[in-house]
Amino acid sequence: MRLRIPLLVFLVALLAVLAYAGQHYRLYERGWFNLKTWMQPSGQSIGLDRYRVVIEARPIEGLSDDLSALTYDPDRKSLFTVTNTNPELIELSLEGRVLRRVALTGFGDPEAVEYVGRDSYVITDERQQRLIRVRLTDDTPFLDAKDAEQLTLGIGLNGNKGFEGLAWDQQGKRLFVAKERDPMLIYEVHGFPHGNPQQPYAVHVVQDRKRDSRLFVRDLSSLQFDERSGHLLALSDESKLVLELDVQGRPVGSLSLRKGFQGLKQSVPQAEGIAMDGDGTLYLVSEPNLFYVFRKADR
Repeated sequence: MRLRIPLLVFLVALLAVLAYAGQHYRLYERGWFNLKTWMQPSGQSIGLDRYRVVIEARPIEGLSDDLSALTYDPDRKSLFTVTNTNPELIELSLEGRVLRRVALTGFGDPEAVEYVGRDSYVITDERQQRLIRVRLTDDTPFLDAKDAEQLTLGIGLNGNKGFEGLAWDQQGKRLFVAKERDPMLIYEVHGFPHGNPQQPYAVHVVQDRKRDSRLFVRDLSSLQFDERSGHLLALSDESKLVLELDVQGRPVGSLSLRKGFQGLKQSVPQAEGIAMDGDGTLYLVSEPNLFYVFRKADR
């Protein structure tokens, strides 16, 4: 009897810890999703499970600062990212080579960048929840926030757990804005950037609580909108996962960033940005300066 009581206490404590861990890390929701997709794969997904890494953890030479976010420029056929320790907008080749560095002035804590049209990008200031539209030509020496179109949302300000990711829906003229965590949310901003100077300036912010409640990841690091399917990709650093959401906001696919999955020899240490080109190739950056490329494998 004396041995049974400590054993019972230990088992109860263990169950409590497991229950907390399951809820904290969203293990139940993730496990149920994995079971459903295994039993009945979604024919509407873009097939993230078929992607395999072709460039893994390539250091970006000449760059030691912390990278944050990633976007694909279809006009230049290149990628753009930002650093926030020494704020810069950096252009990368599709192989992860630095092509150009542009200093950012007055941007505070830049955490995301998104291509929204020819020579036009939106950069976030995480702490102040500012969206800053900039124009970049081939001879732009630097970018100053005071010269740019800006929008401050100020929704649920929470230190450095602010705007962490952006995605642009070209057809729907929607800017998706990810709040990292506490709480983890995705806003849809209509009317920014301002597309037609002849029309009055009107901004409308939409939140889909049902969609956000389905996000079984622990944080949001970056977003990518796929124009062909209308699906949204959400990158989570802490969950080491790319989650695909369909047009109704339902999870329909995922790509694991852990060792042994998608051909990865090692887990992606700190994924911070994701982008997709017109062919469906996925590009990813991880702090401080690692570069990855994933392509869909034929079956």
